[in-house]
Amino acid sequence: MAVYTQLSAEVLADLIAQYDVGELVSAKGIAEGVSNSNWLVETTGSSANGQRFILTMYERRIDIADLPFFLNLLDFLAANDCPVPRTIHDRSGASSRMLQGKAVALIEFLPGVSVTDPTPAQARSVGVVLAQMHRTAQDFAGSRANDLGPQVSARVLEDCGTDALAAIDGALPDVVPVARQVAADWPRDLPDSIIHSDLFPDNVLMLGNTVSALIDFYFACSDAMAYDLAVTHAAWSFSGDGRSYRPEVGQALVEGYESVRKLREEERGALPLLAQGATLRFVSSRAQDWIETPADALVTKKDPMDFVRRLEFYRREGEDIFGR
Repeated sequence: MAVYTQLSAEVLADLIAQYDVGELVSAKGIAEGVSNSNWLVETTGSSANGQRFILTMYERRIDIADLPFFLNLLDFLAANDCPVPRTIHDRSGASSRMLQGKAVALIEFLPGVSVTDPTPAQARSVGVVLAQMHRTAQDFAGSRANDLGPQVSARVLEDCGTDALAAIDGALPDVVPVARQVAADWPRDLPDSIIHSDLFPDNVLMLGNTVSALIDFYFACSDAMAYDLAVTHAAWSFSGDGRSYRPEVGQALVEGYESVRKLREEERGALPLLAQGATLRFVSSRAQDWIETPADALVTKKDPMDFVRRLEFYRREGEDIFGR
């Protein structure tokens, strides 16, 4: 369960009292995620303000100086009819607060469920909404560099060390030279926007085949829109362990995206390499998490080999599945 910091009922109640949402009724830790602590909060607030919220405490990988960018982006997208939860501002108007030396934010709760076995229709809907978000976000005034690009992935894997990587899986050290080559070949000057860059199925809420919310924008940054599509393709189009590719899901995702925003020739040509970069990002972050996560943290470590298998697939089949 992704709760790194334990908060007492008294501390939570005092925090919620800083918002115009009523009194705290309950707070339950949320299992998803590996970087932050999250709770589903229920209050006595009126229906106008809502009675259920997501409370997030920012623990790892997030520079607190970037938090206004993330939260302002949520508010901008929500105000422009994207299915994104707005932030709940406290009584002073602030979108975040400090608690026990860590930043926290209260986020609107939107209905929906995260699918574990997406259908082509659901993948198509995700592609549509992703393209709509990209178009809308091009008008957002903020910007943020991608600090998890391919050069960073290669460096993180190198810093993990051969012995530590081999202790996770004997094949993992072989990924390091691949990561270096992908970083060296990375395409430049592709059309960009603000991208989500972490759009896994558990970061999308759905009602049937309709996307009700995109959530967890804490890796959002300014980067190539086609890269964001590649990240989403890698996250949605495979079995969880990466052993099986689902072509009907991958194709529907891209078709849905292109029904709103047609890819340029150079973007489509870059997708095989962009997909490799996407997988390497998660190989490196999962390997680092595996090595660094405290033994007593209430979080389930994720296997980096799930994305090594995706990487191998894109290296073999990328040009065929994305076409030219």
